Amino acid sequence: MSSTPIEVRRPQRWDEPFDERPLSSRDVDWILSHAPFSDIDESDFLGSASLRDILGNDTRIVRCLPGDIVYRTGDYGTSAFFVLTGQVRVVLDRGDEGMTEKISGSVLHTRRGFMGALSQLWKNTKSPEVRNLAPDAQSAKVRSKGLFVQDVPAVLNEHETTIIGAGHLFGELSALGRTPRTTTIFADSQCELLEVRWQGLRDLSRRSKSLNKTVDDLYRKDALDEQLQSTPIFANVDPAGQKRLVEETIFQNYGNREWAATYKALAEKGAAQRLKKEPIIAEEGHYPNGLILIRSGFARVSKQFGNGHRTLSYLGKGQMFGLEEIYHNWRSTDPLPYRFSLRTVGYVDVLLVPTRVMEEVVLPNLPEELIPDPPVGDVRNGGHLVSDSGSQKHTQHLEQLVEARFINGTATMMIDLERCTRCDDCVRACAATHDGNPRFIRHGAQVGKFMIANACMHCVDPVCMIGCPTGAIHRTVGGQVAINDPTCIGCGTCATNCPYDNIRLVEIRDNTGSLVLDKETQAPILKATKCDLCVDQLVGPACQNACPHDALQRVDMRQTQTLLELLER
Repeated sequence: MSSTPIEVRRPQRWDEPFDERPLSSRDVDWILSHAPFSDIDESDFLGSASLRDILGNDTRIVRCLPGDIVYRTGDYGTSAFFVLTGQVRVVLDRGDEGMTEKISGSVLHTRRGFMGALSQLWKNTKSPEVRNLAPDAQSAKVRSKGLFVQDVPAVLNEHETTIIGAGHLFGELSALGRTPRTTTIFADSQCELLEVRWQGLRDLSRRSKSLNKTVDDLYRKDALDEQLQSTPIFANVDPAGQKRLVEETIFQNYGNREWAATYKALAEKGAAQRLKKEPIIAEEGHYPNGLILIRSGFARVSKQFGNGHRTLSYLGKGQMFGLEEIYHNWRSTDPLPYRFSLRTVGYVDVLLVPTRVMEEVVLPNLPEELIPDPPVGDVRNGGHLVSDSGSQKHTQHLEQLVEARFINGTATMMIDLERCTRCDDCVRACAATHDGNPRFIRHGAQVGKFMIANACMHCVDPVCMIGCPTGAIHRTVGGQVAINDPTCIGCGTCATNCPYDNIRLVEIRDNTGSLVLDKETQAPILKATKCDLCVDQLVGPACQNACPHDALQRVDMRQTQTLLELLER
């Protein structure tokens, strides 16, 4: 290994603009001549992050020909689009999986073949954290999908669509909620779009009141429509009732969208103090004023126990709270209050369907199979994780999982310490598939006999993405949370935001093994690294596949039955 350091300038925000290069002043002037930017007051912005700076660095102009795909249902996106000229078409119905099959696309990560996987055994570099610093190698990792609809008339015949014209915004739901795209959108004519990465959209909406109202209104409207249309209990509601649901359902949010900024300090306090900091969505003993639907985030279901509260379950996206009480009160003259409390875990979006609307529109048309059982005894299984009085061990473990917010993970690494022999095959397998650099640490919190290892959990709500100045950390097409190494400036924001300490900053080296240094400060250049779930491997996570004792599992915490079975194993 060479010991001679080399010097480079430390990367800064906007060193890596959203486009290949910052937009020119002429481009920015042109954008500012179009709605809604023509109505924004530039004096509302800070000198350190002016409107022109944001437009120049956090946006890019996308020029589309008719049929060009902007994005597809299921894609993960961290950007939104303004239509500057022309128009795009939105595929409204949910049957666009067939449409997806008609188009081809590329993915950011390609899986290695058999020989590629085998060659990892002898091709890995001898020095740790080596990067190819050649400009061509850096740019080649950022690619355009270049998708297009080959048969637009067929799509129009087979699917319900609508038009979005100049001056309008779309894609903000995924950009702000860190959720998959819910529609497919393609260019209906030759058009020019302004794509804004979410950091820019956040700054624009913070400084411009008119734009903030537009973004907020669209976000609420889209969230409401999406949730109501996909919830089975509303399936039998007639069109007039659906219209009333849309008009009277209340969109609410609780907690802090950037909850990770305060979580670590809060975690050091006792459980009782943490519980006090969780905003209450519905309180035990209070009149049930509506059905609560979780749109995004997590909420804790708890019950008064002595002087404190005991966690009984947690609810995630698509789950509901209060149906049993509302249905009971509709059928009985003996009113029943909420039997449990519902509290915010970090940040949660909810929809509140007022009790009056439920009684007049929804309950008379409730599908028979969805009629709740009489609310007797303790909490009942509503399709989410529950613990009854006979499962004290589960209650304790569940409390720990919720307290530590491990419920956020879709690929949480759980190691059964009674089966684990500490052979380290998992660590060696991880290193072998990542050029000799393991991407997790076999250490972490213990829940019962399980260790929750310090490995990226690929969270439902990846708060690590909040604040990344270049958008380097992002969702892949497959949903994994990944770091685009060329655009990472080593600021450490993602590592600081990660509540689970699952992202590390490492000093990088060139192909000769020499440390890469900042030209000005002579300090080592850092890059963020973490588990990528072996997205380029043929058979998935190497750590899990290498475990000879079936002790290591990657667990989707949303699959509650699987989690229960694992805890009982």
